[in-house]
Amino acid sequence: MQRADSHVEPEAAPDWVKRPERSNALALRSIVWVAMRLGRPAARLLLYPICLYFLAFAPRARAQSRQYLGRALSRKASLADSFRHFHTFASVLLDRVFLLNDEFSRFDVRVFGAEVVDELLAQNAGCVLLGAHLGSFEAARCAGRARGLKLSMLMYEENARKVGALLRAINPRVDMEIIGLGRVDSMLKVEAALARGELVAMLADRTINAGRTVGCDFLGERAHFPTGPIRIALMLDRPIALVFALYLGGNRYEIHIERFALPQQPGGPDRRKAIDQLSLRYAERLEHYCRLAPYNWFNFYDFWR
Repeated sequence: MQRADSHVEPEAAPDWVKRPERSNALALRSIVWVAMRLGRPAARLLLYPICLYFLAFAPRARAQSRQYLGRALSRKASLADSFRHFHTFASVLLDRVFLLNDEFSRFDVRVFGAEVVDELLAQNAGCVLLGAHLGSFEAARCAGRARGLKLSMLMYEENARKVGALLRAINPRVDMEIIGLGRVDSMLKVEAALARGELVAMLADRTINAGRTVGCDFLGERAHFPTGPIRIALMLDRPIALVFALYLGGNRYEIHIERFALPQQPGGPDRRKAIDQLSLRYAERLEHYCRLAPYNWFNFYDFWR
């Protein structure tokens, strides 16, 4: 077990929040138009010049890609590695267009651990899923939908607004609940979804504002993970599972589901200790999947700073 050391970040927005957006609604609609008119094979051919463009003209993202890949691959990352990293990201984004337009059947998706969610939902109490900016959470959501499961995404308010705009650009009729944190009724909506026996998901590898973090070794160097998602998950007093959907190239995805934590409501120092321990365990499992599919982690900023 790694040792947790609590940490409070300075009162500043993280680097990923301050990054300017490279896309807007018009660009998103253009991507959707190309994908749906040309089809997936032709649209995938366009990913090569797009990725070459970013490799040449996005030096910061390229540097951060090589920094991360050097740790995940345990060797010096090359430009070819960064190109593959960008191409994996672009492929997942393109596939999201088709997944959100109910074309799940065109993909070869294997699910490992589906029985975990079935067992947790059998308790009729809903379930909290923790994921990461790793692979395609959309593929995991669609796999659940194919099995009759309903999923809501819980995210920070600004992200909720951006994701909502993205979904409307891709498919105005998409049936996906986005719950923004920070509103008066946020937790009421979450509790209502869980009470209906549904899934509520969060991506737990980023934080949007200064707050408590836990330090741990991640890919060979000290990093600080936000404790907020774990704290919220425990507060909901529901079973928690981990979900990572990895892109394997072509039309292939693997979804891995793991048991993570049962409902618990420790108080005082015991609660803080439980949050730290679960945050460390989350980081350990994320590292495992980053090494298993290194080109699937899409945090193009200095995660270790």
